[in-house]
Amino acid sequence: MTALLGAGGVALAGVMSGTPAPAPSFNGPVFAVAHAGDTVYVGGSFTGAVISGKTVTRSRLAAFDARTGKLLDWNPGADATVRALATDGGTVYAAGDFGKVADLSRDAIAAIDATTGVAGPLKHAVLGRPNALAVGNGRLYVGGRITSVDNAPRANLAAFSTSTGALDNWAPTTDDTVNALAVRGSRVYLGGGFHKTNGVSSTLRLTAVDGASGVLYRDFLPKPVSQVFALSTDADGVHAALGGQGGRAVAYTFAGQARWTRVFDGDAQAIATIDGITYVGGHFDKACTTTNNGAKGTCTDGSVPRVKLAAVDQTGNLTGWAPQANGVAGVRAMDGNLDSGLLSVGGDFTTIGDTTQKRYAAFGTIVTESALPPAPPSPVVASYNFDSTVADASYDDGSGNGNTLRVSGVNNGTLKPVPHGRGQAVSFPPKCRGADCPRVVLQAKDSPALNPGSRVLRFGASVLLSPAETSSGENILQKGYSTAGGQYKLQADGVSGKPSCVFSDKDATKIYVAKAGASISDGSWHTVECRRAGATVTILVDGRTEGSTTIPAGLSVITTQPLSLGGKGTSENNDQFHGSLDDAWVSIS
Repeated sequence: MTALLGAGGVALAGVMSGTPAPAPSFNGPVFAVAHAGDTVYVGGSFTGAVISGKTVTRSRLAAFDARTGKLLDWNPGADATVRALATDGGTVYAAGDFGKVADLSRDAIAAIDATTGVAGPLKHAVLGRPNALAVGNGRLYVGGRITSVDNAPRANLAAFSTSTGALDNWAPTTDDTVNALAVRGSRVYLGGGFHKTNGVSSTLRLTAVDGASGVLYRDFLPKPVSQVFALSTDADGVHAALGGQGGRAVAYTFAGQARWTRVFDGDAQAIATIDGITYVGGHFDKACTTTNNGAKGTCTDGSVPRVKLAAVDQTGNLTGWAPQANGVAGVRAMDGNLDSGLLSVGGDFTTIGDTTQKRYAAFGTIVTESALPPAPPSPVVASYNFDSTVADASYDDGSGNGNTLRVSGVNNGTLKPVPHGRGQAVSFPPKCRGADCPRVVLQAKDSPALNPGSRVLRFGASVLLSPAETSSGENILQKGYSTAGGQYKLQADGVSGKPSCVFSDKDATKIYVAKAGASISDGSWHTVECRRAGATVTILVDGRTEGSTTIPAGLSVITTQPLSLGGKGTSENNDQFHGSLDDAWVSIS
């Protein structure tokens, strides 16, 4: 891409027009889009294409001219939802829930002639549901939730010869669903909700394997903070669309290092890169102006409207491209074609801006637009919503800073997931007396980023505590001890269950307490927050100030102790928390 400069030297980014190009609409969701030359192929759960208000029968598969939008005669038909498409020369590959394609028996995967629509010889018995396809290295790669192909065991991944259609020996494994595949050279990139690749611990959600042997590449282990829904690659690296707490689009180098991150208030479900611009689709409504979001994905530091669609330049700047699609699920699929200069978008939307365009839209004609300023760094240094966990008993840091919480328990002490809102919280062991009581805490290793010194500090959590769960003192979140290095702590005091914020200095043992006047031990969820600014510590419950205290303005917390939730450790008298926690966070600025 040629860089352009406007008045004053402001960088301009070449992006697609925000006005849809001529294209058919569809009477049901579009789950998959693929380009081949000047032809666009789409798959989904629709039964008709809508042209000038008239519905033309197209059963879950259709094709049209990329430049004119004219519907083509290609009409193989499938008897159930098509979830993924890929093209290779004169062949269109489809995967999904179907049992028949072009009136022939084809279980979940099919090869279709790109011109005639006739089903090819690719025919296999697939146990499970494929979600993703990619072509490369003489193979059709398939990912999803798959346990076998033709009775041969497979763990969510399989491959077939593109020349013969035969099942290939390529058989890497994951321990959970693969949502996305991308091929670049000899590498196949895997994205999904899995926690292990080829049985290797901490190879979660985004990995790369060899396209011939399936061997894991250990030089690409980015460990994204939440489930990956879509992938794309270009000369600069790998781009991933993530769900989780809100949603994220992240650009990684081929070494697995994050180049940039954009955060949204809903899942990012589709991604495509054309000429250095990364296009993102999902069910978000806003792009956050920092990399921080809070409960239910809310942008906590400001946002700009980006309804279901957004575009990001090579350095992570959010561009002005904002077509504004509607709907709840929004955008599910994207594919771009540099040769035709077209970006194709599929999903559940029915309008783009003020234009009626149902479930498919095409954007072309590159224009120049000023890029918005880069997102400033977020003050949030740790964030945990407990919706995203990995198999080795740990919880991801939603701030992206890698402060992973790990479970530590004794006497069979465990955490129990409990529903909360649209996700889950964690419940700690019930009250118990004696040395043999179950005890469990969540701890993140010490990191300089978690030590505020004397800077502005905010931290808190959502807390559920009943009258029967209170005790002499229960630690909710803390880092450090008053005996060395200082501390900051949120706790529930005594049988009354009144929350308080506790501070001590790194060079002194005196503690300072800001205590709320009202109890939170009423069996309802409450948000509790501690704020330190200069010489004042304030405690807020459900957004209301409930108490404060004065501390030395120079009080500094710099400790090598871990960040701990639910107690100060696993030893006896650990001030064990007995309620439920969600949405815990720490912010330093």
